[in-house]
Amino acid sequence: MSTLIELSEVTKTYDGGGMQIGLAEVSLSIPSGQFAAIMGPSGSGKSTLLNLIAGLDRPSKGVITVDGVNVGSLSEAALARYRRQRLGFIFQFFYLLNQLSVLDNILLPAQLAGMKTSAARSRARELLGQLGIAEKANDYPARLSGGQRQRVAIARALVNRPAVLLADEPTGALDSRSGEQVMEVLAELNRGGQTVVLVTHDAKLAAAYAARVIALRDGCVVDDARLQPSSGRSAADLMRLDVKEAGQ
Repeated sequence: MSTLIELSEVTKTYDGGGMQIGLAEVSLSIPSGQFAAIMGPSGSGKSTLLNLIAGLDRPSKGVITVDGVNVGSLSEAALARYRRQRLGFIFQFFYLLNQLSVLDNILLPAQLAGMKTSAARSRARELLGQLGIAEKANDYPARLSGGQRQRVAIARALVNRPAVLLADEPTGALDSRSGEQVMEVLAELNRGGQTVVLVTHDAKLAAAYAARVIALRDGCVVDDARLQPSSGRSAADLMRLDVKEAGQ
């Protein structure tokens, strides 16, 4: 598989009453089509890593390349185009607009990207069917369950056919059953070729669905587990790591 995301000696520091390190000389690559999970305790650098890939923050040092684009070198206007064209975002709290229907929520990124209306509506309805909520197209978010709202958010993230799907704690606001259903959706999308980068605190979900788990602590990569059958790594291994990290 070809490399889709590459970080080369990336450091991110923040000056907030004293120098704080978000990431420290991180180098890693994520190939196209991989399902990678990012784990670690609060303050470990998970959100910083996701924000740097998304171009929502810029590295203090090092190079980030996504789908052939040097993200750190882009102007603000070019960053906005990059996010519209190459990235899809899923968040913990959905961020749907309650005054818009399900269909219109999904159409928003396509409209911002300048997609033709007919093509955008066709794509949105295709995704609604794929995600099992076609009958909810004209409903409003307040009438949906948490799991249904997250499916709408996934459809919205996918409407522009992004190279990378970024998911930041997408099951954090859901009950366990709904969370597993959302993870099944992400896994099915990945089996269809979609690259997924997931931030999660849940070691069980990471081990069950991701092909790779990257663990961070204090801005550094402390473990990089490939979860193929021959790897010898298990959910129990990741849970022990998670407990160890969380306790420090």
